[in-house]
Amino acid sequence: MNKTKIEWVKNPDGSQGYTLNSKTGCTNHTPEGLCLGGLFPCYAFKVAHARLKPLYLANSNWCHWNPPENGYYDPFYPRFWENRLLTVPARPDTEPKGKGIFLDDMSDWMLDCWRSDQTRAELQMMREHPWHRFYTLTKQPQNLIKFLPFPDNCWVGVTATNDATYMAALEGLRDITAKVKFISFEPLLEEVINNNRDHGFCNLLSFCFINWLIIGACTGTKKDMEELCRRYPNLILIHWRGNIWTAQPKIEDLMEIVEAADKAGIPVFLKDNLKPLFGVMTSVDVINYGNLNKSYLLEEITFNEDNQIIAHKLRQELPSIPSE
Repeated sequence: MNKTKIEWVKNPDGSQGYTLNSKTGCTNHTPEGLCLGGLFPCYAFKVAHARLKPLYLANSNWCHWNPPENGYYDPFYPRFWENRLLTVPARPDTEPKGKGIFLDDMSDWMLDCWRSDQTRAELQMMREHPWHRFYTLTKQPQNLIKFLPFPDNCWVGVTATNDATYMAALEGLRDITAKVKFISFEPLLEEVINNNRDHGFCNLLSFCFINWLIIGACTGTKKDMEELCRRYPNLILIHWRGNIWTAQPKIEDLMEIVEAADKAGIPVFLKDNLKPLFGVMTSVDVINYGNLNKSYLLEEITFNEDNQIIAHKLRQELPSIPSE
């Protein structure tokens, strides 16, 4: 287990949580490392082919009993790390609420290729550690129903980047029972509201008992983000920090999701990588949009002499779980 900087991965006491990768690798990408769920750069792919390559290649516990020949030489071919399940700590007297653990952030735990015994081993680990909270995310929501029931401490999430993946997320989460079901719009590549007005976005969220929404932008090198913005002309290329650039959604697309979530009574977590979008706005923009102020998208807004936003706090809510 490792301490994580992913903002929404929190321990039950509100402090920063952890990641645990008992699965690594993925098959849902192009040869260049673009995720097939939107053709955006995959961070895990890049890391697997860089500093983690020797470590990954040393593991021969693949997702299949007999992997294809290229699996031996591909560090991002799906591998299972069963011993890592044993590193989950027992419940100490000094930490009664346990830890918040993001499972498999370097993979997709619901890929078609995983052997069922591997996924069931992860679920059994969660059941044996009910004092911890486990966050999960998948881009394959159709596979969730195969592993019912989920333990109460397993937060079941689905990634959606556009209209099609949003609808798939709703369908997959509709068919399962979990204490917390959430959708992560990261990266948000296209609007998902207008295409669903006839279905009623707000009503769909309520009907499917979604408990939480996460929204974020795509980040990477300037070259990668320029290419992504060419693929999705609605995105906005904005520098963040150092050599990190972002492909930001339009503020209108972001606001429509948050407004729908508010009507449905669903908490919203805006990731820090959305900050560049607001950093280029001015006080006039805030007035024009009207709802960027406290309790909606931004809190504690500070402007400079040119009326540009120079400091702000994003809305970052988590679901309330009284029984934890």
